[in-house]
Amino acid sequence: MTNTHHEAPKIDTYTLPPLGSELQQIRQTLRSGFAYYVQQLGEQAIPFADRLVLTTEPNECAVGAGFCLELYTNNGQWAGKLCFPPGVTDSSQRKFIAVAFVQSCQLALLQSEKLEQANRQMDAYKESRRHEMLFLSAKKLHDKIDVDSVLQEVMSSIQSVYPQVRAELLLSQDNPTTQVPVKLLSFEDPENDICTRAFMEGQLIYVARDDENGIPCSQLAAPLTGKQGVYGILHLVTPNDCFDSTDLQFISMLADIAGNAFENAKLYEQSNLLITELRLINEITKRLNQSLSLNEIFHYASTELCKVFHADCCCILQADEANRQFIVKAGTLPELFHEQYPIDQDYSGIVFATNEPVIVSDYETGRKVPSRLMEVTGARSLISAPITVKGQVIGLIHVTHHRPNFFSYENFKLLQVLSVHIGLAMSNASLHAEVQRMVITDRLTSLYVRHYLDEQVNVLQKKDYCGSLILVDVDHFKRVNDTFGHQVGDKILILVSSIIKTSIRDSDIAARWGGEELAVYLPQVGRDQAVRIAERIRQRVSTETEPQVTVSCGVSDWNWEDEKISVESLVYRADMALYEAKHGGRNQVKVG
Repeated sequence: MTNTHHEAPKIDTYTLPPLGSELQQIRQTLRSGFAYYVQQLGEQAIPFADRLVLTTEPNECAVGAGFCLELYTNNGQWAGKLCFPPGVTDSSQRKFIAVAFVQSCQLALLQSEKLEQANRQMDAYKESRRHEMLFLSAKKLHDKIDVDSVLQEVMSSIQSVYPQVRAELLLSQDNPTTQVPVKLLSFEDPENDICTRAFMEGQLIYVARDDENGIPCSQLAAPLTGKQGVYGILHLVTPNDCFDSTDLQFISMLADIAGNAFENAKLYEQSNLLITELRLINEITKRLNQSLSLNEIFHYASTELCKVFHADCCCILQADEANRQFIVKAGTLPELFHEQYPIDQDYSGIVFATNEPVIVSDYETGRKVPSRLMEVTGARSLISAPITVKGQVIGLIHVTHHRPNFFSYENFKLLQVLSVHIGLAMSNASLHAEVQRMVITDRLTSLYVRHYLDEQVNVLQKKDYCGSLILVDVDHFKRVNDTFGHQVGDKILILVSSIIKTSIRDSDIAARWGGEELAVYLPQVGRDQAVRIAERIRQRVSTETEPQVTVSCGVSDWNWEDEKISVESLVYRADMALYEAKHGGRNQVKVG
């Protein structure tokens, strides 16, 4: 056949039966019918079937055609031309061939319509199937309240509809799950990575390109979008172009539903986490406020924080600004207890200087700050927070773990909140201790008050085997006040009290008995030793006071063999001895 223009003689015309509604459709049916006729029927009907030529272009004609049959539609439009080879002169034979050809066309049209109908039915079934899957997936996704289940359902839905497709999920934030293979979204090459582009643009992207092995494939990236943003990407890879517009629409809708479900699950997890944290804060605060002992607060807080954060070590340091150091007051490692750190070194120094918390993801690879705590514990992760009261750092909390990147941002924030409550508990305990000290301490001399001494002697007499009491009275104290004034008298009392405190042990109890009378109780000390201590006090007072004053001392003692053991008896005998010293010339020690 050739495209050279050839004016074929119009031997005959033939009006076609209905083969379609449009001319292009009719001509397509003619071409399909001709092919079917030649291949399936023509060779059996006539020997020259392979030399028949059909043209549907008006200016085309087979070279050397013996006869041409013009084909017209039932409304008179030229549809095509059937060219016979030379020698076919029998009109009945040509008519037979024409009728058989038209029947072939009708058969091809019927098959085409059936195929088209089957395709439409298949498309309708697929569409119905997709809608059904979309509905079921949406129902299942919205029934899920945890992130893992949502991600699993997304992958299951995709694999059930497109089993030949390789699917993966990429999230913008790390999701600690072991049940679903999830990758972290990379932003290193946003121009060439369709996943990054889909995430940043918030739209589905579908491209045909080679994979990492150079094999042609189609890739689709659908963003998992919620009301508050894009959370990740559903990435599909197929070796051929198998997605049509309805597939893209289905995947896009599934990704949107999954994004909303993921967002809801995340919000549910966060709300549960907040509720758990609030309960935890409430419980810890309640327990902290139940104790007014600093040591108990330190021990409970360090133990509880270690449990809360699943940490290897937790220690609480108290600031000693006078000596410019931190002292470890409590910790889960005994070897750190009572250790001292300079206030301007280590991570402690950073927290103290900035009054801000610190998080260290990996001690070995991060900015190296020499830290004895990290070295001793072998830790790589650290969260640290200051304990502040009225804006002043009074202590620190260090929490460590041996694994890198162990602590989350939520852990970091929770420690900050808990440190505030620990600071309040420490402040309350310190205030309580100060009030207790003030209750049992004389404001002028800083010695204990009389009732405290009475209580302690009563307690000690029940567990010790002996003890002694010294009553000290400043001689002619009224004369000092009248001569030098009450301020000088107060200074004399303060000086005598200081001499007494530096003349006894830390375990001894010195108290202001009343007015210018002072008392000292010496646990586990016998009479002879008590007399020597009283004499030492008497001598120092007479030589170290200005204006010079003297004191008289009365000493009494008790031991477990005494018939009557009581505070009243002990005080009475010491008071009688003091009375004897006063009336015996003063500036002396007497034993009762």
